[in-house]
Amino acid sequence: MIDFALIGGSFLVAIVVGLTGMGGGALMTPMMMLFFNVPPLAAVSSDLVASAVMKPVGSLVHLRRGTVNLRLVGWLCAGSVPAAFCGVFLARAFAVGDAVTYALGVALLLAVAGMAVKSWIGARGGTSSTHDIVVRPIPTLLVGTVGGLVVGVSSVGSGSLIIVALLALYPALKANQLVGTDLVQAVPLVASAALGHLLFGDFQADLTLSLLIGSIPGVYLGARISSRAPGGLIRALLAIVLLASALKLLDAGTVLTVCALVAATLVTLAMWRFRAGGRVSRGSRDPEPVR
Repeated sequence: MIDFALIGGSFLVAIVVGLTGMGGGALMTPMMMLFFNVPPLAAVSSDLVASAVMKPVGSLVHLRRGTVNLRLVGWLCAGSVPAAFCGVFLARAFAVGDAVTYALGVALLLAVAGMAVKSWIGARGGTSSTHDIVVRPIPTLLVGTVGGLVVGVSSVGSGSLIIVALLALYPALKANQLVGTDLVQAVPLVASAALGHLLFGDFQADLTLSLLIGSIPGVYLGARISSRAPGGLIRALLAIVLLASALKLLDAGTVLTVCALVAATLVTLAMWRFRAGGRVSRGSRDPEPVR
């Protein structure tokens, strides 16, 4: 049975995903668990299957634009695809208690930390083309393995976590190359995890259909708006939302949650003003144009 409230919720979440380029699993799965009382394993299973349908669209765009390092994709997938499938068995074992919920909470905290790191160093621009990067096989394989395991268990990490690890391993990659490479490697990763959940998880067709009905137009609308919206501010707000979801899933007390969110908001505003001041200072030092 189609859930119209879930369609509306997934539509709103998908707008945020379209605006920011990340946060699909990190927002969609907690939303189903916290607001629609969907069991953890069913939420993870349905979100992964829905993501497997939507991921290839952005990947094709980046492949056509040449912003994908296929060598990196190969090494990442060598670790992530089998690990994601195995992660389903861990999720199945965790489903007897609250371990899936706590695993998701920890994954969200890692995603928030990753977004903070990405925001802090995101202003730098790589200068290398995708063909000039020297691939480091073993570290890349390990990143794929850990990322795939987290995705298989919690559905979080295909965008939020792996792209941050790529930033650390390959700082010369440009931002669009990072996004393109991560999107393409996420297709077989999410497909593997989705297959595992179809076979051994708790996939529910009505949940997935409701997610797709709401999220497909939401992602499209968010992508259309993203060119005009202040991306840095949106990512900061997304990080605050993810932090709130993580603390809720980890059963943090109300006082601790409120204090953490107030602190995160103040830090976000301070960083925003600092960056704005830096832009103004640089602008004031620019020489006057010759008339």
